[in-house]
Amino acid sequence: MAPWRWFPPLLAFLLIGLWGLARGPGGGSMWRDESTTWQVAHRPAGEIRQLLGQVDAVHGLYYAVMHAVFAVGGQAGAGGAGLWVLRLPSVAGTALAAAGVAAVAHRLAGERAALGAGAVYVVLPPVQMYGQEGRSYALVAAAVAWATYLMLRRRWGAYAVVLLTGCWLHEFAVLALLAHGFTAWRERGWRWAAGAVAAGLLPLAVVSAGQARRQLGWLGRPAWQDWAAYAVLAGAVALLARGQRDRPELLRVAVPMALLPPGVLMGVSLVHPWYVDRYVLYALSGAALLAGAWVASVRVRGWAPWVLAVAVLIPVGVWSAWLRTPESRKDDALAVAAAVRARARPGDAVLFMPSRRREWLLSSPGVYGRLHDVALAAPPVPSHTLHGTELPPPALRQALLSAPRVLALQDPPDQPLDRSPAETAKRTALTAAFERCSVTEVRGARVAVYAQRGGCGRGGGTGGRP
Repeated sequence: MAPWRWFPPLLAFLLIGLWGLARGPGGGSMWRDESTTWQVAHRPAGEIRQLLGQVDAVHGLYYAVMHAVFAVGGQAGAGGAGLWVLRLPSVAGTALAAAGVAAVAHRLAGERAALGAGAVYVVLPPVQMYGQEGRSYALVAAAVAWATYLMLRRRWGAYAVVLLTGCWLHEFAVLALLAHGFTAWRERGWRWAAGAVAAGLLPLAVVSAGQARRQLGWLGRPAWQDWAAYAVLAGAVALLARGQRDRPELLRVAVPMALLPPGVLMGVSLVHPWYVDRYVLYALSGAALLAGAWVASVRVRGWAPWVLAVAVLIPVGVWSAWLRTPESRKDDALAVAAAVRARARPGDAVLFMPSRRREWLLSSPGVYGRLHDVALAAPPVPSHTLHGTELPPPALRQALLSAPRVLALQDPPDQPLDRSPAETAKRTALTAAFERCSVTEVRGARVAVYAQRGGCGRGGGTGGRP
């Protein structure tokens, strides 16, 4: 296919993706998963390898890619230019994914469908969200889209390489094989390629399975909102498919891609809670293919189609603008760091509640380095962990009681408490020996200043700005 046929969607997302890329005024914002990417990618290559032997192997290839990106793009801080370096690979990945969706649509339904499918994919809010995020999901979607195109071209060797790359970027991309099987299972070449992908993924699957309990312990089973969203998706797919009965190959490609990966992962998550919608972001390519074919079949007569287009695009535009604000993510690590910087004094202790919230400051070493991490037993890099290791409860309690003033970084009140012995010991020690001088609500977090009893009134309060 001539490049100009898929170039418009690629260019469209490059322009959309660069809009508001810093996500917020000033130095921008960065949520905690991106903070993890930033701090891991800045570790030496050997330290990254040792980390992956303990945890996060599922993101190993992505961390290696980002390590190289930061080596080329410079060691900028976590704000400003550093956010562009962090997110540009996802912008490029989503642009390539949009081009891949257009290429598939062109092969299955023609030129108008290619432009329509690429345009629909570009404007989908989840696509825009993860197209501006420093995680692997946009790159995975690009790999799956182009693997689908290579499947239709019967380029089995290239298909296996591209899809295996997507699986190593995130192993749940392997669910695309189930969708592809509806189209190509009769092809001997596909069966060999699928076997090669499965075999090539096996080492990562074995290692990550051993890490799954620690890695995915925070996940729950799909909520009713997830099932409702899937029902809406299935209904939309069914409606769009009804108008494409004369294109059976399009249906064999698009419908399984849209429904199988999220449906299977949700079903598996009833036993093993592994479902997060972004893990199967690439499935939206199936819905975009059907929507693009429908757009291509519409004949514009009168004003009604234009009213419908405006009615759809206005809320999409509002949502797109919101996605480029800090409020669109669960938290803001840079805002937490700024709040800590404003309140910290020399010699202050910092306490993370729970310990995994250390990720809020690890991407701001200039702030973190000024504080005494009172619960820390071994830092992240020497311990080959994401967040370091903490002292056992008795030692942790003793260390905390020796600190005159503590900045406690806590989840919002509506989040469940971690009931582990170490986290219980932190709360018990603070309640027994400290008084809370101030608490500052930050996006997705609280920065609470504690002082030993009677210390708030002696200048132990907020520090910095109130």
